[in-house]
Amino acid sequence: MSEAARSHLQRWGASFRKGTDFDSWGQLVEAIDEYQILARHLQKEAQSQPNNSEFTEDQKKILAKIATCLELRSAALQSTQSQEGFKLEDLKKLEPILKNILTYNKEFPFDIQPVPPRKILAPGEEEDLEFEEDDEEGGAGAGSPDTFSARVPGANEGTLLPRLPSEPGMMLLTIKIEKIGLKDAGQCIDPYITVSVKDLNGIDLTPVQDTPVASRKEDTYIHFNVDIEIQKHVEKLTKGAAIFFEFKHYKPKKRFTSTKCFAFMEMDEIKPGPMVIELYKKPTDFKRKKLQLLTKKPLYLHLHQTLHKE
Repeated sequence: MSEAARSHLQRWGASFRKGTDFDSWGQLVEAIDEYQILARHLQKEAQSQPNNSEFTEDQKKILAKIATCLELRSAALQSTQSQEGFKLEDLKKLEPILKNILTYNKEFPFDIQPVPPRKILAPGEEEDLEFEEDDEEGGAGAGSPDTFSARVPGANEGTLLPRLPSEPGMMLLTIKIEKIGLKDAGQCIDPYITVSVKDLNGIDLTPVQDTPVASRKEDTYIHFNVDIEIQKHVEKLTKGAAIFFEFKHYKPKKRFTSTKCFAFMEMDEIKPGPMVIELYKKPTDFKRKKLQLLTKKPLYLHLHQTLHKE
């Protein structure tokens, strides 16, 4: 076993146990966080290129199935009919499979189909595949149904999560994404925004959420009008954390979803009311070290914040 594979398996195993422990103790919010973040890591590994992975294609299929089970358990915890969903005792059966995946050669214990792979691009890879200004796209009429298959399943509906339960003396934050200003707004196909909360090292602090596809386009604006419930109490967010908004759209000629630009807000910007934040050029710089404005034109991401306190 290579050092990299051993490191991956130790980290994933620790995360798996942490999630099932939280689940056993009834700390459902924390369990959901662990499950969703681990599922994301496993899914990314499952979709990696053969020369960039420590695992065989068969092993990656098992990783993808485990990721799907984690998502199913997470969904069951958020459902009002949680008794009917994927059970904790079933999930625990997968821990030894994950731990011993390099030698595992039996049938997977559940009839689970992994989520169809989405092409995930490494930071900076997009620049090799497209021109900076996206001028090669004609725009109108390009998003025909037969090209939608390369998108994430269910992407039209998004992956937004409900508001957390309130805690005495703690604040929760709702961010309404109202609209984004772009010079070529009308040419963007199936646009949506991925929202994440990262620490200074770019590590996820909460589950990542995708908005549904935008509701309408008008002149230089794409309108969303959706509420994002930040999945951690404001007081529990670490110092230096930031909330990121990545604007993505589908590129039919290349058959993948591309990040066009991003924006972020820092902890000292959390206050009730409307705000506009600047847009930056990709690739998304989660560490906020080398930021380049997307345009000199007055085009921004328009948000409205609401704080909830018990």
